[in-house]
Amino acid sequence: MSVEPLDLSISGLIYDGLGNLPKFGIIGILNGVIVSVGNEEIASREHIDATGFAIAPGFIDVHTHSDISLLHDGRGESKVFQGVTTEVTGNCSFSAFPINQANKQLHSEFLEGIGDDPFPLEWSDLNGYREAIYKNGVSINIAPLVGHGTLRIAGMGLKEGAPSPGDLERMGQLLSLALEQGAFGMSTGLTYVPSRYAPFEELIYLCKVLKSSDRIYTSHARDYDILGEDEFLGSLKEAISLARQTGVRVQFSHAAINDPNQWGRAQDWVDYFDSPDAKNLDVAFDVYPYDASSSALTQYLPGWVQAGGVDAMRTRLSEPSIFSTAAQELSLGWSAHKIPWFWDRVVIARGNGLLGVENGDSIEIAAKKLGMAPEALVLELTRLGGNSVMVVLFYRTDKDMRIFAQSKYSMICSDGSAFPFEQKGKLPHPRSFGASARALGYLSRETGDMPLELVIYKMSGKAAAFFGIHDRGSIEVGKAADIVIFNPETIKDQATFTNPTQPPVGVEYVFVNGQLVIRKGTQSDKRPGKVLNANLPAPK
Repeated sequence: MSVEPLDLSISGLIYDGLGNLPKFGIIGILNGVIVSVGNEEIASREHIDATGFAIAPGFIDVHTHSDISLLHDGRGESKVFQGVTTEVTGNCSFSAFPINQANKQLHSEFLEGIGDDPFPLEWSDLNGYREAIYKNGVSINIAPLVGHGTLRIAGMGLKEGAPSPGDLERMGQLLSLALEQGAFGMSTGLTYVPSRYAPFEELIYLCKVLKSSDRIYTSHARDYDILGEDEFLGSLKEAISLARQTGVRVQFSHAAINDPNQWGRAQDWVDYFDSPDAKNLDVAFDVYPYDASSSALTQYLPGWVQAGGVDAMRTRLSEPSIFSTAAQELSLGWSAHKIPWFWDRVVIARGNGLLGVENGDSIEIAAKKLGMAPEALVLELTRLGGNSVMVVLFYRTDKDMRIFAQSKYSMICSDGSAFPFEQKGKLPHPRSFGASARALGYLSRETGDMPLELVIYKMSGKAAAFFGIHDRGSIEVGKAADIVIFNPETIKDQATFTNPTQPPVGVEYVFVNGQLVIRKGTQSDKRPGKVLNANLPAPK
């Protein structure tokens, strides 16, 4: 009896995504699924000889903000050209669901804080968002989290302080619905309005909801110690305490040390994961391989200035006496720790042409051009532009980042978005265009910090296991055929802070759900990506 050939076979050196040393093998793919991994020749309609290259699972970026960018442009160029095949979205409390149509304007203004143009929010839940993604098609997969800020706006608007019992119950119901529809967990952004208003008790309640469905809690932490124990480790201790008190799985977001007075203490921070406080808990963290961060400029304003949302902030800053008070407080530093401002280290990434500022100028340079004090420029830009003004901050060290990346508790992420290469003059952080390639090139080949199989593991198998993405992340029979083929000798990020919109070199092929999306520097018109469902059982 004749047997129909498989759709595709790939032969070469296979990194399985589980941290094992590579082995030569042949992968067989049928209907978007890996059906064989071995040494025997396979009859297939197409064969790719990847001799001289590395074959790895498609990379899973565990911390992204592609919620809206992939609605604007489903190609996901900045990520898929790196070999990223799955984006974990909904981080730092920002997600595109649930949407309370009565608070639609608040939702739209809030989502501008992740750096995208507004998009019509015509749905209410994850299923509606999933339909909107599929309407235009998407090249890569999305594993969505529920953003706590979005959840709070849907459940109680932008009210400050603790939720009422009714508010809390409403948020719990909305979170439960999202989990039933396949969300992988919930994220907080505890320096952003309104997530920053959440008391510890609110987080306990919501983490118990997550635990009941065995979903993950990810946290962009506070910039102060809510538990009153330790200024340096306080925000980490809050996240660990939530794991200890509720049993929830915890991912601490984008590990970093931004305070120059604490630079060089990364090992002290990492060591806490081995402390008695964290013993036997399911905890981890992510880090991106750069010494600079990026965010909406509004994040760095005093909390009272942001209260009530963008319209309230604009009204407040339109009053000269309040503007003056805000400028005085801002001059003392940023975050609760009053980190001193080095205005030459704060670079405008998206100024929208406001006041004639140029993208790529530091606040120091832009303020001098306009004859303004830096504090006044920051307040005026946020008054005019709300959450849409984006900046890059050079407030970290490469040494600390490398220590974070090497930890057994870490995964590699981007904290970026799947953008098109054409950015119309905007200068987004290069992490969106190069983080995965930089991890492979810089953190493995160039520094020798980690063997290649470990870096791949941190961006595939480890990520899939911790986030509960059961059907991908490794090259095994039964897993989805998300595969990247790259040259380990040449792979390198090319995106820079002054010219970020450049693809990396060294990525040869990228397959998503068995379909070829990237071939030797060219993207196909296929859109095989899926909005993944956390309720999908693990392959047998």
